Amino acid sequence: MATWRNASLAVTAAAVLALTATACGQDKGSGSPKAQSAGNAAPAAGSGNGYGYGDAGYGAGSGTANQAAAKTAGQLTVWDSKELGKVVTDSAGFTLYRFDKDTASPPKSNCEGDCAKLWPAVPAGSVTEAPGTDSGLIGEVARADGSKQLTIAGWPMYRYAKDTKAGDANGQGVGGTWHAAAPDGKKAAPSADGSGAGSQEQAPAMNMKGLSVRDDAKLGKIIVDARGMTVYRFKKDSAWPMKSACTGACLKKWPAVAPVEKANTEGIALKGFVTFDRPDGVEQQSITCWPVYTFSGDAKPGDTHGQGVGGTWYAVSPEGKMIGAAK
Repeated sequence: MATWRNASLAVTAAAVLALTATACGQDKGSGSPKAQSAGNAAPAAGSGNGYGYGDAGYGAGSGTANQAAAKTAGQLTVWDSKELGKVVTDSAGFTLYRFDKDTASPPKSNCEGDCAKLWPAVPAGSVTEAPGTDSGLIGEVARADGSKQLTIAGWPMYRYAKDTKAGDANGQGVGGTWHAAAPDGKKAAPSADGSGAGSQEQAPAMNMKGLSVRDDAKLGKIIVDARGMTVYRFKKDSAWPMKSACTGACLKKWPAVAPVEKANTEGIALKGFVTFDRPDGVEQQSITCWPVYTFSGDAKPGDTHGQGVGGTWYAVSPEGKMIGAAK
């Protein structure tokens, strides 16, 4: 009986490996047996869409704060809004908020129960400061339920359940007590002259897909994320087995692209469009089974400062290839 069971398990494992190899075969577009299709990922326990944020955004329809806030913020970013000023977002481009009824010294959250369902607390841990900001401002606070919440300059950070896509800031000004957070933990505000913290061109692209294609004057068609930021590949990575050679300080400079649903893409190759769990705990998107990143040196949509860096980093074509890389 034991021999039969072992043989059965072996056959099952081989079948799983074969299916993965079909999606990420060794023909220049391969993936690790641990990779998982982003479009058909098995939902995490208690989540509505496999990412822990609910079916229609962070918390919408999820029913509990734990479901809505299952993911940490990852690599923080800052975008310049003409209306709001400099705003902190998580790695997926979702706005982070602070609550006037909280305190920063000492840090304390006063959003519990039903409040926390609409305003899920951002978990602490595995969070990296936005490029050019002070890492010393990043901290955590213990909530009433014992969980740890991300703080910036002592202020607890939240997402808003009615923000359904990157670039949304529907929580701004709600009840006169909720405000988008600035990089220093203060309330985001436009510059004194009323011109905003940046030009309209610097604001994140609204209504863009999670990954899409734009025409660059020098590079041609390249893949960009929901904020319009250029997506890159690293020559030292591998697709079979799927492996990222960018870790530690490298990952701060080249943030991993967070998982994106297949339905939330436009114009890009979907063969080998899988995610995988990195050894550092970060879940990363791949295109044609190659891990993809953005570049902290790109300050605004349209920048391609990462192109050719070190002879190893290149923008990605709609087919998932490295643009301009030597054969």
